[in-house]
Amino acid sequence: MPRVTVTPGAEVIDTITKAVAEAGITDASITLIGAVDEATISTMPRHDALTDNLTTYTEPLELTGTGEVVDGTPHVHVVLCREGDQTVGGHLHAATVQTFFVHAYLTPLD
Repeated sequence: MPRVTVTPGAEVIDTITKAVAEAGITDASITLIGAVDEATISTMPRHDALTDNLTTYTEPLELTGTGEVVDGTPHVHVVLCREGDQTVGGHLHAATVQTFFVHAYLTPLD
């Protein structure tokens, strides 16, 4: 199972996308663990499942997530833990590592 490490200064989704392309992985499951310094996630409004409500958090965040790679494109859902033992979650659009790291474990399905 390949492990992708997102290092300081890198963006999580972009790093995973590049890694799967370089490895020739088109379909895989993803498990994430680590911490980021900024993240943008989305949730859906109660009465409109086709609309994304985007929220960006600019603070240190513990991160855990799962997802998939379909046709080379990662799709990840995360839970982010904030100061004060608060959690938020949703579809991950972007997350930047500055201080910490994120490990993405890929299990190819091809």
